Order: sequence, then C-alpha cells, then structure tokens
Amino acid sequence: MTHPAPAVTETRPAPRRASLGWSVLALLAALPVSGVSIFRAIPVEWPLIVVQLLSFTPWLVLPAALALVLAVVGRRLWVIITTAALLAVQLFWLFPLDAGKPEAIPAGTATVPLKVMSLNSEYGEADAASVVEMVRSNGIQLLAIQEHTQGLEDHLTSEGLDELLPNRISAPNDDASGGAVYSVFPLEAVGLLPDTPFRMDVTRVLITDPGVGSTAALNLTNVHALPPVDERIDQWRSDVDKVARQGSRSGNQLLMGDYNATYDHSEFRAMLDTALSRQETRTGQQEGRKLVDVGTASGARFSPTWPMEGLPLPGVVLDHMVTSPGIGSSDYAVHKVRGSDHAAIMATLSVPAG
Repeated sequence: MTHPAPAVTETRPAPRRASLGWSVLALLAALPVSGVSIFRAIPVEWPLIVVQLLSFTPWLVLPAALALVLAVVGRRLWVIITTAALLAVQLFWLFPLDAGKPEAIPAGTATVPLKVMSLNSEYGEADAASVVEMVRSNGIQLLAIQEHTQGLEDHLTSEGLDELLPNRISAPNDDASGGAVYSVFPLEAVGLLPDTPFRMDVTRVLITDPGVGSTAALNLTNVHALPPVDERIDQWRSDVDKVARQGSRSGNQLLMGDYNATYDHSEFRAMLDTALSRQETRTGQQEGRKLVDVGTASGARFSPTWPMEGLPLPGVVLDHMVTSPGIGSSDYAVHKVRGSDHAAIMATLSVPAG
C-alpha cells in the first residue's frame, strides 16, 4: 500500500512578524528625534527644558541613522521613507547650507592676518602653563579669556604670557564675571555691553602686518552670556541680543567667547541673521548678509567645546567666534585645556585693511 507523503506547509507569517518588529524598533528610535526636531524647526522662545535639549541636536543624527537602518531591515516602505527624511533633516542641520559664509574679498584688497584664541577659564582654574604654551606653539596674537581671576592673571604672568602678548586690558573677578584681553597689538578700551551680569568688554585692536605694512582696526567683544538655567533664561536671551546689537555696528567685528548657546538655538541663529539686517536698515545696503560663526562655517559642528571634564555628557559647542562677513577665516581648531571645563577655540582671521 502506498501512503502519500504529507503535504509541506509553508510558514510565511514568521518573516512578516520579524519585519513588523524591526519597523516598530525603527519608529521607537525615531520618536525622540522627531520630538526634538519639531522644537528645532520652530523658532520660538521655548521653555527652559527645550532650550537645554536643543543644545544636543547634532547628536540626533546617530539615533536617526539607527532608525533608518532598522527601517531598511524591516522593509516597510513608508517607515523607510519616514526615517530617511528624518535623517536628511538632521544632516541639513548638522551641515547647514543657510549658515553665514565669509564674503569673497575683492581683488586687490589688502588683508591683515590675525591668529586669535578664546577660552572660558572656569573660575580661573585653567592651567596657566598650558594656556601659555598653547599661545606660544600656535602663534596666537589675540587672546580673550572669560571667567578671568586675579589668581589666573598672576599665574599667566609668571608663566611668561606678558612676553608673548604684552598688551592687556583686564578686569579680574572671582565670581565668573571677570574678563581679559591679551594682544601683540595695541588695545583701546571702547566700553561694555550694557545690562549684562557678566562683563562683555568691547576692545579696539589695531592690527598691523609688518611684512607689507598694512593696518586694520578690529572691534573685539569678549562674549560671556549668562547660561540659560532657571529664571535666568530671559537674561540669557537679552545677553545674546546685546551681542547682536554690537554685531550690527559698522567696522570689522569679532564677537568671541562663551555664548552658552549653540547654533541650534533660534536665539543664536537670529543673532547671526538680524545683526546685519539692523545695519542694512540704517544704511540701505542689500539684505541677506549674515554674521559668520567661524566654527559652523568650517564644518566643526561635531567639535564640542563643553563639557571637557565632569559628567561624560555628549559634548556641545557653546563657545564661538563670530565675525563680520567681510572677515575671512581659516584653520579653526578646538583644543582641550587642563583645568577648565571649556575647550579653547582658535582660528586665523583675514581682516580687511583700511
């Protein structure tokens, strides 16, 4: 007697269940990215917790990329499209096409090179020997320090900073409000930004290029905005606006220091956008020009400046050098400094002569 072989039963639901599982994981990974992205996309005055979350926007590219990988494994087209679009948005914000760029300098225009550096010294605790060696090895000609104290000033002097940068305008203080500017070139105190808890001195720097004899004047603002914490968030917004007002003034502007803000804060981007528009309203110049965040323009959005010590948090870029669009820049770099929770930022600027 012949017995028929049992029919082979195909089991197809398993792959479908697996596909659904990967797609669900993709959506779960994308959910927090989507939430923060909404806050990033809408430029309004968000409450404190949102402002602080927005500081970490560059790192959203990692869970967004993970969500896309999971979506591809899950093979559901609408999930793939959704996560791909979300990743594209993160990449646009990470390397923004709408960021300010230095303007091309007209042919025949003389420029004066200037190597600059900024450091928040964390209550003067930055190691003075490290700072002086960094100035020496990088040929720094203009140094701005925030949270400058008398103790740090004395240590910098004993380590030989005055020999490298003999010109100084200093207002040390132990409560984080102090500041100092050191320079190879002559300095002239212009004033202070008004109504800011931390000092923000404006200093005129007279730059010369000994090789060709060109000279240029630069207005340096030593920026130290109040951090956006508790009820001080309104003061933080006011501080950033004060910097924008200074940036709208005529002449070569360098607004350098600790903004306690990132490019992902609408307040910071508005400063870059509106400072020049204020000037254009007064002078009738063509609109569309922006101040230049040198770090963003050089693609350094993943070069954090804080925190350099303490809790292992994802780093964010709180320190910036912002220039008038007519000032060129190159060699932007971020360097950790022993003793400070902020990194030093430095670059070479090309300041139009005249």
